[in-house]
Amino acid sequence: MRWTSWIAAVLLAAGMTASAQAPPAPPAPQPRFVVVLDAAHGGDDYGGRLASGQPEKAYTLTMSVRLRSQLGVRGVQVITTREQDTGIDLNHRAEIANHANAQACISLHASESGSGVHLFVSSLYPMQPSRFAPWKTAQAAWVTRSLALAGVLNSALLHAGVTVTLSRSSLPGVDSMACPAVAVEMAPDRDASLKTTADLDNAGYQSRVAGALAAALLEWQTEAHAQ
Repeated sequence: MRWTSWIAAVLLAAGMTASAQAPPAPPAPQPRFVVVLDAAHGGDDYGGRLASGQPEKAYTLTMSVRLRSQLGVRGVQVITTREQDTGIDLNHRAEIANHANAQACISLHASESGSGVHLFVSSLYPMQPSRFAPWKTAQAAWVTRSLALAGVLNSALLHAGVTVTLSRSSLPGVDSMACPAVAVEMAPDRDASLKTTADLDNAGYQSRVAGALAAALLEWQTEAHAQ
């Protein structure tokens, strides 16, 4: 009886020791977070002509590279619709965002009119998600989330001292995206009297806007992981 009791005690102690030394369970993986950057225009589509003389297509690509770099050093996975001066039709841009299952798509534009940054969200009426969404109105199921994303972008830009205007508009290309999507149009920085304080080609201004957008997308990532 004593021998049996001693064996049981040894086995119990060994079990307790093994349990105590067992490696901790690995942390649950974070949900995948992907941002798509869409540099508008390209190829034969020059976009608008900016005061510096460069076409809008070149400017949007420059801003895409700046923003991609700022997000990349922060560990955010970024997919771009174009990396060079190539023409990409609107349907293909939407296909890239949808195939990536993006959590955010930023469509980059530039204009000499207005001041600061203009944020555009699709004017489609919000609809419940459906299994087979019509291509041209796929964004309808995401409009509410797109408005929320625009709100986060707005706050970050204002914090960086950038003037912001928010609008709803028909957005070909964006309207076919099945993800939160906002068109970001950058204009020169102007004061209250509309005097230009920073042109579009001002490197510091570009960096300030890109930094604010990157900060907003990091906040958006945190919110996405919390849901």
